Amino acid sequence: MDIESSARSAMWNASRSGSDRRPFTRATLTRIAAFARPLRTSLVVFLIASVITAVLAVVSPLLAGQVVDAIVARSAPPVVLGLAGFIALIALGEAAFGLLQRWLSSRIGEDLILALRTSVYDHVQKMPIAFFTRTRTGALVSRLNNDVIGAQRAFSNTLSTVVGNVVTLVLTLIVMLGISWQVTLVTLVFMPVFLLPARFMGARLARLSREAADHNATMATQMTERFSAPGATLIKLFGRPREESAAFYARAARVRDIGVRIAVVQQVFVTALTLVSALALAVVYGMGGVIAADGGLEAGAVVSLALLLTRLYAPLTALASARVEVMTALVSFERVFEVLDLEPLVAEKPVTTPIPDGGVSVEFDRVRFAYPSADKISLASLEEVAVLDTRGGVEVLHDVSFRVAPGQMIALVGSSGAGKSTIAQLVPRLYDVDEGTVRLSSVDVRDLSAEDIRRSVGLVTQDGHLFHESIRANLLLARPEATDAEVWEALQRSRLTDLVRELPDGLDTIVGERGYRLSGGERQRLTIARVLLARPQVVILDEATAHLDSTSEAAVQAALAEALVGRTSIVIAHRLSTIRQADQILVIEEGRVVERGTHEELLTAEGRYTQLYRTQFAPAAS
Repeated sequence: MDIESSARSAMWNASRSGSDRRPFTRATLTRIAAFARPLRTSLVVFLIASVITAVLAVVSPLLAGQVVDAIVARSAPPVVLGLAGFIALIALGEAAFGLLQRWLSSRIGEDLILALRTSVYDHVQKMPIAFFTRTRTGALVSRLNNDVIGAQRAFSNTLSTVVGNVVTLVLTLIVMLGISWQVTLVTLVFMPVFLLPARFMGARLARLSREAADHNATMATQMTERFSAPGATLIKLFGRPREESAAFYARAARVRDIGVRIAVVQQVFVTALTLVSALALAVVYGMGGVIAADGGLEAGAVVSLALLLTRLYAPLTALASARVEVMTALVSFERVFEVLDLEPLVAEKPVTTPIPDGGVSVEFDRVRFAYPSADKISLASLEEVAVLDTRGGVEVLHDVSFRVAPGQMIALVGSSGAGKSTIAQLVPRLYDVDEGTVRLSSVDVRDLSAEDIRRSVGLVTQDGHLFHESIRANLLLARPEATDAEVWEALQRSRLTDLVRELPDGLDTIVGERGYRLSGGERQRLTIARVLLARPQVVILDEATAHLDSTSEAAVQAALAEALVGRTSIVIAHRLSTIRQADQILVIEEGRVVERGTHEELLTAEGRYTQLYRTQFAPAAS
């Protein structure tokens, strides 16, 4: 590594030291070692290659000095050519071991990234839905990208820098002292002057870098929100594109100005170090030349000292910033471990009970439930708040009990916020109950495997979410092994066959972010097709037609009728026709079942259902 690149590395790492520096524990190092253990063979080979590369870097200047001595002594050509050949071989060796070192460094780093990212990704998937409703997606993605890469540097850049530079520094000093201790000690006087600019300039660069990072983060947030279909629509509807552009330009211009200042500061830093190095080199040539002229040194020794000096200051600069690099890497590890330390609230037991063969019933037995508080499921840094809300969760379901026999349909009605959607989310075990039991075919869902639950229960929500992938990919999410014939059958039953056949790419048509290239009714029917393809024995419809126009709603209702045939179903509905078909209707208010019965029975009772019917359902039927 030359002086200029070492200087830039020192500047960069000094700029990151500031607020990122924080204490770490032995437990952190132990966990890092656990991730590194599978890479131990590669690490050992990497360290050996680093040492060999450092040794070769010191040998080359010595041979160069011997060449000069041979020339001065008018040695025979074979001697000079032999030394030149050794220099060439050492250069080839340096290149070979350098490539090996770089390959190992990259492989170790990328393997570590793979292990960390996979661990975080798998762990996050186990978190409850409440975690995702509180967390900023960008902050979570940052843990998988920036922090994981920051942790990787500990095993690639930092490790090679520390090991290689320590060996190079020690060997260089030993050899230089052996050649001329007087010249070596004089050159070391420049060492404090060489390192001071890193401290001085680094603090200034840190402030600029943090400010640039803040502006970049703000720009990224603005782009993420405004470039989504709903965000772009909102901006157009309120006619503020000029104001948005002006705000973005102001931040981007500030980042530009900071970039110029950072470049100037870096160049001043590099120039200062280069100047100090040149002064030290002048001392070597001056003092060494005088000693050589008096016969105290050979001419080749002076050349060797000068070349070795260039190999001395680069490691000094790199090692000066090594502590900052290590601390930064440890902080990155800790930020990754913060996510891994969040305990999933829903965990599968080591030994599970299978669902009995036959139709599947659903039973709630004295269920009580409160959504978890923020301190149990989230991190302040992921929510961009100073302190998490530690208040306990408020109970939203109180002593809820009911049973849906195999093949029966139950309808849930009630005011908004009464707890209907919460009941729907407890069946597929998106959350665990606080008290009581949710059972599928008399088996507690906590005793079932996640695979059994997903295979048995299908949920259709009102937002009809789709991924930015093809129609085929969105459908096969439910059952990856399904054939094209089965896919087309599901589309036919959800009244989508004609639409998909008319699309230019058919099943391979990309639906866009959240499916926005399709209409609301088409998106919803596609989610129903996905459930039909999955063939669950229990279907839950959470107001699946709540936001549709009359035409789309009619098409979706026809598709829903197909989805419910022969299946146990729980329907949260606002249409009278659906409610009338239900075998039983539960009226939910403030987290309690306040009434239950058939449509006719509840109307006769003249209770809460009758009020809802007259205000909500009767107008829809007229």
